[in-house]
Amino acid sequence: MKKTLFIIGLGAIFACSNPNGENKETSRVVEKFYGDKIDNNNITEYSSVRVEVESNGTSTSKIQGEILSTCAKKGCWMELKAGKDTLMVRFKDYGFFVPKEGVEGKTAIINGEAFFDTLSVELLQHYAEDAGKSSEEILSITEPEYVIAFTADGVIIQD
Repeated sequence: MKKTLFIIGLGAIFACSNPNGENKETSRVVEKFYGDKIDNNNITEYSSVRVEVESNGTSTSKIQGEILSTCAKKGCWMELKAGKDTLMVRFKDYGFFVPKEGVEGKTAIINGEAFFDTLSVELLQHYAEDAGKSSEEILSITEPEYVIAFTADGVIIQD
């Protein structure tokens, strides 16, 4: 019995060894879900989404980008770098929030609707206040912005 266990143990060691001496590290991506549960399949290139928004005014799609910032007060919005644009992402019906900190630089997959939006001076100042900007920075906002925005019904943040 002891010989059998010994042989099984040796077999397990050799089966798990790396004969070439290469250090192969397997990376596991951890995904955290917010809002509706979505998957990471069928992601549309942002450039295609932008063309559709410019042509039709809206685009229902799933895109991926880098998180630049999130609302520091509630996590009720995030700025996402997609292609060459920075998208203001809000969450459908104010129904869910993302982390308030610690996700900058991480990859997000968002599902929902992209559209043109005019961000008023008041709203831009509100976002600046939420982001913890100084009074001077907030008061320097004097013009509205016309941007591509996104209302997400589901978000995946990859770690």
